[in-house]
Formats: sequence, C-alpha cells, structure tokens
Amino acid sequence: MAWSTRALAELAGTTVNTIRHYHRLGLLDEPERRFNGYKQYGVPELVRLLRIRRLVELGVPLSQIGEAGADGAGTPDMLRALDAELAASIERQQRARADIAAILSDSASADGPAGFEPFASRLSEADSSMIHIYTQLYDEEALSDVRRMIEADTDTIGDDINALPADADEETRQRLAERLASSIAQNLIDYPWLSDPAAHLAKSEHVTQQTFIEAVTELYNPAQVDVLGRAGSLAHERLRAAREAGDDAE
Repeated sequence: MAWSTRALAELAGTTVNTIRHYHRLGLLDEPERRFNGYKQYGVPELVRLLRIRRLVELGVPLSQIGEAGADGAGTPDMLRALDAELAASIERQQRARADIAAILSDSASADGPAGFEPFASRLSEADSSMIHIYTQLYDEEALSDVRRMIEADTDTIGDDINALPADADEETRQRLAERLASSIAQNLIDYPWLSDPAAHLAKSEHVTQQTFIEAVTELYNPAQVDVLGRAGSLAHERLRAAREAGDDAE
C-alpha cells in the first residue's frame, strides 16, 4: 500500500505542511518517488509519523523528538522534565483562573494588582499603581499584611488625599497629615516590620528605596507627597513619645 503526502496526512490526522516540516527537520525521511515524481509513503513512514505525533501530543519539543525516538534511553528523564514543566504550567493556569474568578466576583479591573481585587473600588489609580510596584519589592507575607491594612482601614482619609489638589493650602495639608498619622501609627504597632522591612524585601534595600521614592514622586502630586511625608514623621513622633511615656511610667 502506498499513500500520497495528502493521503498520509489525512490518515495520520495532520496536514501536508506539517509533514513537509518534519522532512525539513529530519524527523521523517523522504520516501521514494513514483515514476511521475510524486512521493509514495508506506507503512514505515505512517508509523514513524504517528510516533512523532504521539510525542508532540505529550508536549515533547520537536528539537528533542529525534533523541526520544533514537533508542529511548533518555526518554524517562525527558518525560520527567516535561512533566515538571506541565505541572508548573497547570499551577500558573489554576492561579490565573482563580484570579479571573476574583476579578469577575468583585467587578475589579483585569489589570489591577493580584490579590487586591476585593479592595479595587477603594483604591485610586495612584494607589493601585503603587501596590503593583509593591508586588515586585516585597515578599508575599508583607503583601498579605498590606491587604489586611487596607481591609481594616475604614477611614475616608484616602479619598480626601486622592482628591487633594496640588496647590492645597497649609491648613488642609496639616489637617490631613494629622488624620493619616493615626492610621500609620497603628499600622506601625500592628506590623513592626514596617519600621525595618529588610527581612521582607524581594529586591535590595537600595533598589527598593529608590524605586519607592521615584514612584511616589511620579504618581502623587506635590501636595499629596507633602501630606504623606508629614504623616509618616508625625506617626513616628507619636510612637516615640508613647514609648518614652511608658519608660517614664516604669
């Protein structure tokens, strides 16, 4: 029995172009030609093609199929490596499905930071962008704490700061800074690592600090940056005063 290229392709459930590609890669030998110049394939070529297709279905790269089909000696190691890659791919896909489910459930933006979907409506564009940057600077434990901070924050101070114009007056800035300082001070108490985050950094301290400064400067207007800076300083001052008062009491 002899088949043409098209007949072989149909029999093997593939395409003529695929067979030609296998010829070019040296995976499938060129068959003899009939008197009219057309190729004629036999059972050996059909079996070889089906073996190649089987390996392709398993996910074996075409570049390794020749090795897998030679003597089979390296096939177990190759399949173990492939299985590990597939497991990692499946895990990524499962995470993606979970993220998509969360996005749809919370009507969140698809390009928002992962894991923060329940709070998407409470985050300004600048805040969302900062959290995106945090995901590259801090480890998962720190990010989990950031999620808890956002969840516990019921004050509207965030909305007021987001609405703050660049030319806000001194009184408004100071009032917002004092309000925000209370939340920051409580977070510093509840999450001590905020004062010394070195153990939770995904990048070097220098890269983290420089990236943070540049991001805040770019994402927030001058008045907002001023309020954030004042609030941080006030929070630390209040904590120092509280500790000193506690030491004096003792």
